Amino acid sequence: MQVIEKPGEGLSRSYGVTVPAAELGAALDVRIAEILPTLRLKGFRPGKVPQAHVRRLYGKALMSEVIEKTLNETSQQVLADNQLRVASRPDLKPVSDMEQVIAGRQDLSYDIEVEVMPDFDPVDVSTLSLERLVYRSTDEELQSALDELVAQNRTYDDRTGKTPKAKDGDQVVIDFVGRIDGEAFAGGSATDAELVLGSGQFIPGFEGQLVGAKVGDELAVNVTFPEDYQAEELKGKAAVFDVTVKAVRAPKAAKADDALAERLGMTDLDALKAALRANLDSQFVSASRFKLKRALLDALDTRHDIPLPPRMVQAEFDGIWAQVEKDRAEGAASPEDEGKSDEDLRAEYHQIAERRVRLGLVLAEIGRRENVQVTEAELGDAMRAEAMRYGAQAQEIFDLLRRNPDIQAQMRAPLYEEKVVDFIIGRASVSEREVAKDVLLREDDLPEGYGASTEGEAEPAPEPKKKKAAKPKVKAEADVAAEAPVVAASAEEATPEAKPAAKPARAKKAKPAAE
Repeated sequence: MQVIEKPGEGLSRSYGVTVPAAELGAALDVRIAEILPTLRLKGFRPGKVPQAHVRRLYGKALMSEVIEKTLNETSQQVLADNQLRVASRPDLKPVSDMEQVIAGRQDLSYDIEVEVMPDFDPVDVSTLSLERLVYRSTDEELQSALDELVAQNRTYDDRTGKTPKAKDGDQVVIDFVGRIDGEAFAGGSATDAELVLGSGQFIPGFEGQLVGAKVGDELAVNVTFPEDYQAEELKGKAAVFDVTVKAVRAPKAAKADDALAERLGMTDLDALKAALRANLDSQFVSASRFKLKRALLDALDTRHDIPLPPRMVQAEFDGIWAQVEKDRAEGAASPEDEGKSDEDLRAEYHQIAERRVRLGLVLAEIGRRENVQVTEAELGDAMRAEAMRYGAQAQEIFDLLRRNPDIQAQMRAPLYEEKVVDFIIGRASVSEREVAKDVLLREDDLPEGYGASTEGEAEPAPEPKKKKAAKPKVKAEADVAAEAPVVAASAEEATPEAKPAAKPARAKKAKPAAE
């Protein structure tokens, strides 16, 4: 094999590769020898078919196999010999007349073009100064959560009196049979159903007709199923439910005491309050990490001006733009995009794509240099957690995940990213600042210059003027994980292979941090 390096620009590398026809012919002979022992042809004993006859019958097909294998092996060898960390799938362009190569009359010549990772020194993460915004739940919020828990755990006692009638908020026990055009329908019947009037548990109009009912009453409840009802065959249909009232119960308020705590599996009321406090604070811990990670990504973005692999940026942009067009088709386009031309929008979203790729490269390089790795145990835990979401199918899904390396690679990437982020936060100087709840939970703006609204939009002081991020769409970047596609989770994944070394994150609809 002969390799000639050709001139390339930026992160592009190009090599001319030539494999002599004699080498291909020798490889073809080896391939024929491999299949001869198992080849069965009429008129020949097993294993006794002449090579010349096999070459005549199957020479072209076997040579095509040899050429495909040679292209794969030689291209990987070129990348390995030149110690290239590829950023995109190598592009192989034949130079020879392939028909002549297959016929054995011409050398195999092709060009290999590939983009490589930029070579740069990432920022010393110990020099980063970050601020963690924190909010701690108040005693009033704790009491509100406790009151809500008490309300959820109220009990019901039979109403007493001569002829007790059901009131709004009471619980009734009923049997019912629903009919449409006189015919009972599937899912429209129940026995001893417990229903709290006013809870909205049943379709609109049903519960209200039971207010004033007494034990033993037999009622005809007339309702119409909503047009957006989940069962297609019932949408908009008028129905009559024959209802028998078997019990009317009044709510009995629960008390916030040790007995309630024990009923909920806690040792006492103090333990219940501690659990509620932890649950309240958990959402704020998540929001706090979100803000901190966003601040970290902003800091990394501003500290690095590196060349970006064009194909990687294009792939990221294509994913974002596909989401934008999908939102348009569904009538859910970002309000901040209204009135802008496609040319302007493409320019703005291209900047977002560049930011994501740049952050992905920086995180990957920091992780590579610091030998950050996702262990098999961590990946296994993630696969088990994912499988558990499927209930009874959990084992089947887990087995599927274990057998699919591509899915495992997709799951490994966000785990790797979080470990790199944790590593950086652990080394950086991080201070804490207590803020109001609405400050912690409000959406972030995009950094200046990334576009998302009209110029000159006012921002609260003392923040510098920025462009407001589109709330429901890609540019909100509230899903920070989607912002920085992980390029390679380990040095091994960055080795030359005939596949992309980077998988840009899919553009996602962002959610406010408060969600």
